[in-house]
Amino acid sequence: MQYPDIDPVALSLGPIQIYWYGITYLVGLAGAWGLGVWRARRPGSGWTSEQVGDLIFYGAVGVIVGGRLGYGLFYGLDQWSEDLLWVFKLQEGGMAFHGGMLGVLTAFWYFKRKTGKGYFETADFIVPMVPIGLGAGRLGNFINAELWGRPSDVSWAMVFPTDPQQLARHPSQLYQFMLEGVLLFVLLWWFSRRPRPPAAVTGLFGVGYGVARIAAEFFREPDAHIGYLAGGWLTMGMVLSLPMVFIGAAMMVWGYRQADKGNAKP
Repeated sequence: MQYPDIDPVALSLGPIQIYWYGITYLVGLAGAWGLGVWRARRPGSGWTSEQVGDLIFYGAVGVIVGGRLGYGLFYGLDQWSEDLLWVFKLQEGGMAFHGGMLGVLTAFWYFKRKTGKGYFETADFIVPMVPIGLGAGRLGNFINAELWGRPSDVSWAMVFPTDPQQLARHPSQLYQFMLEGVLLFVLLWWFSRRPRPPAAVTGLFGVGYGVARIAAEFFREPDAHIGYLAGGWLTMGMVLSLPMVFIGAAMMVWGYRQADKGNAKP
């Protein structure tokens, strides 16, 4: 199957070019903000629309700063060591989800200090909306014909124009769109509809994303300058995602145990 002819530039206004990839980031942020405001307006939410807007703004800063620094640390350390200013050259591309996640967690901490809300009160409120941005970003990867999958002979395998070998490959960006975007959103939205113990929703996000990312890595071509880490199958994405599964599960267990202690009769 031939990759569809998609221009990564959505709109050209003279010297100004607006890329689809940038638009996907805006869609993710706007979607999270819209659903966050909707939840904030429900009776007894304890949130205001202004607080949601502030949290989305801090989260966006965390994504950009953390994503870029994470990419430098996890995937581009050699390049960064050769050029200390390289990490600031955003036009050259390169963002890492796991770095962006750490940036967002830091943003939650700052928001907590600013508003006095609990840390997990903040995290549990917003993480069900995060898959919107993840899914939109994977569509942006597909439009850019980047982060494609491993060679395959399945009927829907695609030949990407950016692949120098011109091999038919898994459209792994679309797999990740479904796993990390659609399915994870449905799971978290359903789970968070009812009151849950603190940290339970955030923990489920860690488990859900970790499992989804590890599954997708079996179809995704590893970064060329890193390759496979061991055994011809282990990738950096797997290594970074596995701790999320265990930490997320531990958070859920801790949250429910704390809730049981609180409900126990003396």
